Amino acid sequence: MPIGALTIGALALLLSVSMASAENLPVENIRLPAGFKIEVFADDVPGARSLAQAPGGTIFVGTRSGDSVRAVLDHDGDHRADEIVTIARGLNRPNGVAMRAGALYVAEIGRVLRFDNIEARLHNPPQPAIITNDLPKRRHHGWKFIRFGPDGKLYVPIGAPCNICAAPKPFSTILRMNPDGSEVETYAEGVRNSVGFDWHPETAELWFSDNGRDMLGDDLPPDELNHAPRAGMHFGYPYCHGGDIPDPEFGEVADCSRFSPPAVRLGPHVAALGLRFYTGAMFPPQYRGQIFIAEHGSWNRSKKSGYRISLVRLENGKPVSYEPFAEGWLDGEQVWGRPVDLMIMPDGALLVSDDHAGAIYRISYAP
Repeated sequence: MPIGALTIGALALLLSVSMASAENLPVENIRLPAGFKIEVFADDVPGARSLAQAPGGTIFVGTRSGDSVRAVLDHDGDHRADEIVTIARGLNRPNGVAMRAGALYVAEIGRVLRFDNIEARLHNPPQPAIITNDLPKRRHHGWKFIRFGPDGKLYVPIGAPCNICAAPKPFSTILRMNPDGSEVETYAEGVRNSVGFDWHPETAELWFSDNGRDMLGDDLPPDELNHAPRAGMHFGYPYCHGGDIPDPEFGEVADCSRFSPPAVRLGPHVAALGLRFYTGAMFPPQYRGQIFIAEHGSWNRSKKSGYRISLVRLENGKPVSYEPFAEGWLDGEQVWGRPVDLMIMPDGALLVSDDHAGAIYRISYAP
């Protein structure tokens, strides 16, 4: 789609709305450790996916199912959104959002855009600059999660264009590039579909989630939490899954020992998406530096799994446990919410997006 086709800026139908009632979201059913509380931060954000916060506090939200990017504002600081502004329409599954130097970067299928000085122009957004228009246009796993790393580069995953296949690069990789789109390089390969990553707050090493292939039954393969401390590592797809499970179609091509195994084998088909190291000061000390993972939930399992936030605890940089942290979006086999992305707020609270309920939650702690 040419840039002129975007209904943005003066041509846009900019939408500013008041938040609707949260009474239809049963957050009281979410189970958390003692002392934690979950509340609805915003509940009129259809298809809420990736989250990014601007220096002035505005929260930008991408979507996979729609064509728009929204800004969510809490004017009075009561931890409840007061206003939503649609800053762009007509985009192609703008799932990924990231902030750098006051500019909002938005990842569509096939390209990355940049909206300069966006927080000062929410009601009159600028025409975006095209950072790159050279990414694959395939829709299967084509939506993207993006973030800037400690090295100042923009990291962009390129999912496999299939359930299982040996597609050529750049498919099944995580790329990185300069903020202007130059010097694109492959950081990691053998990655089926990563929709969330973060860097360790002390080592600055990359950790990312990866969704396992489908159609191998209820319990195979596991989703993965992977650790990529350096560029050039291969994590097995499509030849091996979970570190030691040869693929029935491609497993004879290469020995699993050639590839980097996952740091943690997550639940099968839980659809692990967003993850964050906890870097705030609100939660108790035992949570600091640990990894929260949003598990979006299974779609091809006879008994549903996921639909929760999990916690991976580390000791000396190594995972030692994988456990539920917040559960209750799945009630029996009935689903009312699906966590997608996580973000640590300046006060230490944890925000959670939910594309099924069209909501954002705030998890806080008070002894």
